[in-house]
Amino acid sequence: MHPAVRTRATIRTGPVPVPRRRAPRLRSLIDADALRVLHRAARVLLDDLPALTDRLLTALGEQEPAYRTALAHDHGATWEEAHRSLRHSVTSLLDPRGTRDAAHRCTWRIGVARAEQGLPLDALLHAFRLGGSLVWQRLVEETSRSAPEDVRLLVHVATDVWDFVDEHSGIVAEAYRQTERQLAWRRENRVRLLAAALLDGTSRIADLPETAEGLRLPEQGRYVVVAVAGGRPQLPAGVRATAVPPGASVYWHSGGEVDHGIVLVGDEGDDADGRDPVEALGLTADGVPGRRVGVGGTVNGLAAVGDARRLADLALGICPPGGGTIRLTEHLPEALVVSCPELGATLTEQVLGPLLRLDPADRDVLLDTLTAWFDCDGSAQRAGERLYCHRNTVLNRLRRCEQLTGRSLARPVDVVEISLALTARRLLRG
Repeated sequence: MHPAVRTRATIRTGPVPVPRRRAPRLRSLIDADALRVLHRAARVLLDDLPALTDRLLTALGEQEPAYRTALAHDHGATWEEAHRSLRHSVTSLLDPRGTRDAAHRCTWRIGVARAEQGLPLDALLHAFRLGGSLVWQRLVEETSRSAPEDVRLLVHVATDVWDFVDEHSGIVAEAYRQTERQLAWRRENRVRLLAAALLDGTSRIADLPETAEGLRLPEQGRYVVVAVAGGRPQLPAGVRATAVPPGASVYWHSGGEVDHGIVLVGDEGDDADGRDPVEALGLTADGVPGRRVGVGGTVNGLAAVGDARRLADLALGICPPGGGTIRLTEHLPEALVVSCPELGATLTEQVLGPLLRLDPADRDVLLDTLTAWFDCDGSAQRAGERLYCHRNTVLNRLRRCEQLTGRSLARPVDVVEISLALTARRLLRG
């Protein structure tokens, strides 16, 4: 019976193999020779760096229109930038570790500067590849001149040279993209601040051209502001689809509770189509439940958008809590009340005070009757149908209202006061 666990002596049944002699490390010798050749040529390139820089800029001017413009605009700065980059490229061949950080910083700064100047990224990457190609070409040329028999050794360091080019192309591209994102954020934030000042009515006249450019709207034109609340989180994208028809020029400014759309509805003084600018927007009360849309009156020019915003907010304040669309031009009496709540409350107390102090049941009957009579254009018959009572009942209630308020529904001035007081009570209640 064999033992369950074997000893080392038992396992080794055959002769112990003799370790083979390792092959000589020819690769390390080749690498050393290749580095020697590379360093010798790189030192010559450092002495000849200005000529190499001129060669690179000549090639860029011939092949890249963006660099032609840069060279024409500021040849000296472009030359210095290319010279620094090439110097770091060549010195990195001599001392990769010691020069790595400085080379990275140089390349990053170039990416940032070129992004700020608006040079296309493709042109910048082409410049880096072209620079790497010229460095490699000069290394081969110099080695062919000084020691032709050593040219074959450069093959062993070609990968290192092009890895450097690839690494720095990635660095300059990342620096460019990060800067581009930061610039875009600054531009968007600047436009948002300009739009906020425009809507608040605090925009400076000197800022109007920049504001018009940022919002992509003309300084001169007929504008309406649309105020939207509720129906989130679909806003503002959903509002763009439902409140403003496709093709309309509109800039949306998102706020904490209310979004405002600055809508261009035509050229300043242009009434040739005969259409009301609010109707031209195609706004309807249909949409997301709870969404309230207020449309202000028309104003001329971006400078007056602050007034248009206040009008839109007035219209929004008139909207029913359940949602809907209110055009200010169709609700001017209500707008008058909402624009000054204190006067509205005073008017309500002065005109309807005697009714409001009645027993709640009696008060509500009389107020509902007054409201129905106004809604039915002063027809007691139709008001009775709406209230499910006889016409005479309506007339009796109206006479009682006249007695309590001291106002006559036959006098136009009193009718206006009662109507506005009812509106104020409805809009300002709660």
